[in-house]
Amino acid sequence: MSRPAIALDIETVGVGWDELDEPTRAYLVTRATRRMGREGITNGSAEALAREALGLSAGTGRVIAIGLVNLESEQGALLYEGTEGWLATEPNATRVFRGPEAAILREFWQLLERYGRIVTYNGRGFDLPYVYLRSALHGIRPSRQVLGNRYSIAEHCDLAEVLTFFGAAQERFSLDYWCRRFGITSPKAEGLDGSQVNAFYRDGRIEEIASYCLRDAAATAKLYRALEGTLIDLQNKRA
Repeated sequence: MSRPAIALDIETVGVGWDELDEPTRAYLVTRATRRMGREGITNGSAEALAREALGLSAGTGRVIAIGLVNLESEQGALLYEGTEGWLATEPNATRVFRGPEAAILREFWQLLERYGRIVTYNGRGFDLPYVYLRSALHGIRPSRQVLGNRYSIAEHCDLAEVLTFFGAAQERFSLDYWCRRFGITSPKAEGLDGSQVNAFYRDGRIEEIASYCLRDAAATAKLYRALEGTLIDLQNKRA
């Protein structure tokens, strides 16, 4: 019996700027200065730009939520920051685990062993490298290798790659954009998007961030289903 596919999404935040040592802060400011020059950014300072990007790097950020949706049953699992332990849930409801980052990652890798293909949106470029690196920093051994051949979707199907024909198309659009084009309710429909996660986290609104993360995973699963008979089917045959 084949294992079901699962869609996933993560949310991250950066560490405090003052938690970083001075050489790291100087290095990040230098990188931000170069970026401002390359991209013609004239507003704000290099330090401000570096601070804004802390959550995007596994070296200066951490995972605060992981949303998972089973593509067969459409049931979900939600792992997010809080007091450690699985919470009691009703039958057929989303399973919820809360804990510090290391505990979240351990549970994530255990859950992943139950599933087959991993489905993401930009997971090759962000989500999966991030959880691999954060796991390594905690000394946690990942249970699976799903970042193999970029052009195979057997283990990992990154829909952002499928929709750009693995980099052949010049323009890349967001998950929100493609959901709207395919008539799928956008995960941002309830008023939160990725740019607001840091602010919501500072305000202690972790439950709202977790719900948004699960909506992203559910939207990813629905987009996969919308593409299943066309582009996904072609890639399956290619594999």
